[in-house]
Amino acid sequence: MPTTPHVERHFTATETVRDIVIGMSDGLTVPFALAAGLSGAVASTSIVVTAGLAEIAAGSIAMGLGGYLAARTDYEHYTAERARELHEVQAVPERETDEVAQIFRGYGIGDEQIMPLVTAIRAGRVRWVDFMMRFELGLEAPDPARARQSAFTIAASFIAGGLVLLAPYILLHSISNALWVWVGVTLAALLVFGFVRARFTGINPLRGGLQTVVIGGLAAGAAFTIARRIG
Repeated sequence: MPTTPHVERHFTATETVRDIVIGMSDGLTVPFALAAGLSGAVASTSIVVTAGLAEIAAGSIAMGLGGYLAARTDYEHYTAERARELHEVQAVPERETDEVAQIFRGYGIGDEQIMPLVTAIRAGRVRWVDFMMRFELGLEAPDPARARQSAFTIAASFIAGGLVLLAPYILLHSISNALWVWVGVTLAALLVFGFVRARFTGINPLRGGLQTVVIGGLAAGAAFTIARRIG
């Protein structure tokens, strides 16, 4: 009887999606709160636009730099740990052999089955180090270009999110009209972003969308109220 082949589909772009989430979430909330606060204190859309663009520029640079440094730190940490493991398999091979065996014991494998596995792993130094990095330290080899990609992705996502929120103030001259259009556009953008983020991360899409709307709405509401009271 013919059988349907089992095909597994896994989402593999988790790092890129994480960067988009980081950049977009801040781009949809930080300028959101800033514009809300200014809308409560000033009567000119040009001031809101100028301040919003300044925030988007500064925020995208700061966020991109943060993403670059984080990814670069991961790469340098992996490189340093790999050099240490390479030294250990050369300097103290018996101790490293015992560590390999202990890893397999942790999976419930008996000593009779462990010895051939240990021998096979020890046969190649690179394979041995790769095994220790993955199963002893839990580290995966990072992409050397990851830092630049992360910086660009986070910064671009922040800019995209911020420009969506500023669009009503750029297109409309009345700050009161722009404010209400902006509220609608922002809440819709937050809902869509939260929905898409939830689909990628595996949580309930409706819950993810509403969660993002609530967080962004609270931030903007607090900024608007404070600006009104101060002004």
